[in-house]
Amino acid sequence: MAVLRTVTLIGAVLTTGLSAGLFYSYACSVMPGLAQVDDRAFVATMQRINVAILNGWFLLSFLGALVLIVLAALLQWRGGGDRTALLWIGAAAVLYVGMIVVTAAVNVPLNDRLAAAGAPADLADPAAVRAAFEQVWVRWNLVRALAATAAFACLTWALALTGRSS
Repeated sequence: MAVLRTVTLIGAVLTTGLSAGLFYSYACSVMPGLAQVDDRAFVATMQRINVAILNGWFLLSFLGALVLIVLAALLQWRGGGDRTALLWIGAAAVLYVGMIVVTAAVNVPLNDRLAAAGAPADLADPAAVRAAFEQVWVRWNLVRALAATAAFACLTWALALTGRSS
């Protein structure tokens, strides 16, 4: 049981780290880079990114992290693991669920509206489409990055605690 608890927690740490890294890379490179392009290029690129990201690898880490966090908490609770580590895993779960809520409530609807705007070449006012998207999306992506990074830190600490108690 201890090995399964550890392996599950390691998986939660890794998948949460991947999600945190994704949102971090958007915050510090993708969106600042796109801020430098014209409106049509911005809309076209974000539309393509939003289609490309919907793939199995992304979903495996994005949703798999939550599954592994919950499973790690259950194994820690039912398997007699370190209760302090369980609290940190619980904190990670709350943070990660918050990140998913922000994604579902803000970023995905913005992505959907951007897709519904149509082909960039056909837009009468690409600047207005961009303006309705960019600042809000960037701001809430930063919230996602911070929440996922905090969840990653909580899980990392929980893993360290379980290593100490072994």
